[in-house]
Amino acid sequence: MTFPAPLTGVVPPVCTPLTPDREVDVRSLLRLVDHLVGAGVHGLFLLGSTSEAAYLTDRQRRYVVETVVAHVGGQLPVLAGAIDMTTPRVLDHVAAVTDAGADAVVVTAPFYTRTHPAEIARHYRLIAAASPVPVVAYDLPASVHTKLPADLVLELAAEGVLAGLKDSSGDLGGFRTVVMGTRTRPDITGFSVLTGSELFVDSALALGADGAVPGLANVDPHGYVRLDALCRAGDWSRARAEQERLCGLFGLVGAGDPARMGGSSSALGAFKAALHLRGVIECAATAEPQVGLSADEVEQVGKFLAAAGLL
Repeated sequence: MTFPAPLTGVVPPVCTPLTPDREVDVRSLLRLVDHLVGAGVHGLFLLGSTSEAAYLTDRQRRYVVETVVAHVGGQLPVLAGAIDMTTPRVLDHVAAVTDAGADAVVVTAPFYTRTHPAEIARHYRLIAAASPVPVVAYDLPASVHTKLPADLVLELAAEGVLAGLKDSSGDLGGFRTVVMGTRTRPDITGFSVLTGSELFVDSALALGADGAVPGLANVDPHGYVRLDALCRAGDWSRARAEQERLCGLFGLVGAGDPARMGGSSSALGAFKAALHLRGVIECAATAEPQVGLSADEVEQVGKFLAAAGLL
């Protein structure tokens, strides 16, 4: 499928269901994809943070993309993360996921070592020169410890190096700068600006964003599709009510006890527990070495689902 310019709407970062022995659970993965497509989402993002891409082997990463691309059969665009520490390693992932059928690649700044903006720009230029599909920048400072400067994103957009931005930085001011730049600069066309936030999708769309990539959309894709439609219709009062319902549901990410697990274990475990409770996936296992939720914590997830009308 041709990558839209710009890509709009709800593009869930798809969870990767695993079996108890931590292999990809293909049946559950395809059930999850059908759950999302049936809700009317506008694209799928594989191998992002919510997909536990950092925990998957290269073999598993490619397998996930091949499996989903074959299953959706071009119904909607499939983006795939090509996320790694350095440019050569990212280029290997780009070759693998595009050969597997991805319509676009999503790439962070380099990480592990400290990088200068000039090196980040070179990173993206080299990747775009080698990639047969559009490149979307992934602003994820919490994990890669580098905030993508808005002026750099706009510069690379104007050059045609970047086709879009997935902003998970939480910096609404910087996000707005990118949105304004892409709307006012005649040298930037067809650039997709997507928020990675679950909590202010309505605000981002009101600012002029093209869409959202919320991890919680795995659990409640209908809610985010409904929110997107309300915003585009200008029904801001109902959109705010829907966003606030989703904000309440997002509380499930805190179900895990911080005394014994990290925030990622809690959030990803809660997403998978919710999908298991909703009958979408067979097993709520997260990748090693993440800590699993206890029975009491899973019960808390169920209470959030019930309060949101999902159980």
